[in-house]
Amino acid sequence: MRVEQRSIDYIPDAERHGKARDLFNIWFSANMQLTPVMTGAVVVSLGLNIFWALAAVIIGNIIGGLFMATHSAQGPKLGIPQMIQSRAQFGVVGAILPLVLVMVMYIGSVYYSGLLGAQAIHSALHGVPVWLAMIVLNGVTLIVTTFGYDLIHAIEKYFAIVFALFFILITVEAFRLPLPSHSWSVSGFKYGPFLMALSICTTWLLTYAPYVADYSRYLPRNTSSTATFTWTYAGGVLGTAWPMILGVVLIAASAKFGDNPTGFLAQMVGPTLAPILYLVVVLGILGVNVLNLYCAFMATVTTIEPFTKMKVTPTKRFVMLAIIDAVSTYIGIVGQGSLITIMNDFLLMLQYIMVPWSAINLVDFYLLRRGNYSIKDIFDVNGKYGRFNWICIGSYLVTVAAQIPFMNVAGVYEGPISKALNHADIAWIIALILPAVIYYFAMKAKLLATGEIQEIHKFSSRSPMDVIESTQTER
Repeated sequence: MRVEQRSIDYIPDAERHGKARDLFNIWFSANMQLTPVMTGAVVVSLGLNIFWALAAVIIGNIIGGLFMATHSAQGPKLGIPQMIQSRAQFGVVGAILPLVLVMVMYIGSVYYSGLLGAQAIHSALHGVPVWLAMIVLNGVTLIVTTFGYDLIHAIEKYFAIVFALFFILITVEAFRLPLPSHSWSVSGFKYGPFLMALSICTTWLLTYAPYVADYSRYLPRNTSSTATFTWTYAGGVLGTAWPMILGVVLIAASAKFGDNPTGFLAQMVGPTLAPILYLVVVLGILGVNVLNLYCAFMATVTTIEPFTKMKVTPTKRFVMLAIIDAVSTYIGIVGQGSLITIMNDFLLMLQYIMVPWSAINLVDFYLLRRGNYSIKDIFDVNGKYGRFNWICIGSYLVTVAAQIPFMNVAGVYEGPISKALNHADIAWIIALILPAVIYYFAMKAKLLATGEIQEIHKFSSRSPMDVIESTQTER
C-alpha cells in the first residue's frame, strides 16, 4: 500500500518483480465489464444478425490482440512506459503529437466508462443521482490510481476471479433469452456492416497499445517475450470477446438493453442477485478506469517532462491525477447522451489516430532498431533521437490524411470509398499498412546514411549477457 515512486522513468533491475502470467489478470479483468458488452451491442445495431456479428467480434479481437500483445512484449526489455518510447520514433518533442491525442483518448475513456458505472449505481440506489454517483466512483478511481502499479495489479487479480464467476452466470441467462428468427443464418451476410463491425472490434484491443507496456515494464528483464505476449494476448482476447459476445446476444434479444443495460441485466438475473450484479458492474468500471487514469497521468508527465525535467513526488502525482479525473468527471456529467452512439463514434475516432502510431512503433522496435534503444537519449531533448523526427511525423500525418476517403463516422462524415463499400469503414487497414511501409523504407535509408543501423546490427549480434551489461552501464 505504498504510493508508487516511479512515473515515466526507467525501472532498474533491483525493482523488477512479478511474473508474465500476472498480465493475464490485468487484461482479462480490465475487459470483463460493461463497456465491451456495449460494444457488442453496437455491432448488432449496424444491421448484422447474431451469426455475422459474432464472426466480426471473434475475428476482430484475434487481429487486434496480436498488435496489443506485441506491444506488451516491449515492456520488460526497455523498462519504460509505452508512450515515452515514441520519442525514439517521433523525436523527444515530436512525440507530443501522439501524446496529446492519447490524453484525449484516456479522458474520453474515463468519461464513458465512468458514466456507465454511475448509471449502475443510480439503478441500484435510485436516490443517488447519476452526477453524484460519477463523482464518488471517479473519486475511488483516483485513490487507487494514486497508489499505482502494485495495487492495480493486486486488485485486478481478485477482480478477474469475481468477474469470471459472475459472467458465467450472465452468459447462461443470456443464452436462455428468445432470439429473433434467422439470427444464426449464414445467408444474412451484409459486407458493409460486417466490415464496419470488424473495424470496431479490431480497434478495441488496438487502442490499448499506447499503454499496454506500462503494465509489463516492472517485469524482470529476462522475462520471456513469448510469455509476455501469450499471457497478454490470452487475457485481452478472452476478456474482450466474451463480454462482446454477450452484448451481441443481449441486444439481439431486446432493444431495451441499449437504453438501460444495467437495469436490463438486473431484471434478467432476478432480485436476489441484482445487488451483486450492480456491484460487479461498478467494480468492472473501476478496474478499467484505474488503467485509463493511470496512463493519462503517464501521458501527461511524458508531455511536459522535456520542458520542465519535473521530479514527480507523491503530492504532484495526486494533484495531476486529480485534475485529469476532474476533467473527465465534468465531461461525463454535462455530456450524457445515447451511449451506443457515443461508443460507436468514439471507437472509430480512436482508430484513425492510434493505429498509425502502433504500426510505426512496431516497425521501429522489431524491424529497424530491433529493441536496441538508448534510454539516456530518450530522456534528452538534445540526444541522438533529436527534438523532431520529420520522417516519422510525416509518415503519421500522411496516413491520417490517407484514411479520410475510407472513414465513416455516422452523422459526421463519410468518405467516397466508404460509400462505395456500402458504408464500410476499413480505414484501420490503411492505418496499419501505409505508415509501416513509408516509415520502414524512409527511416532505414536514414539509419544507413548515419551508420546507426550497422551499430544496431552489431549490438544485436552480441551475446545476451554482453547486451545486458553494456546497457546497464549506459543507464
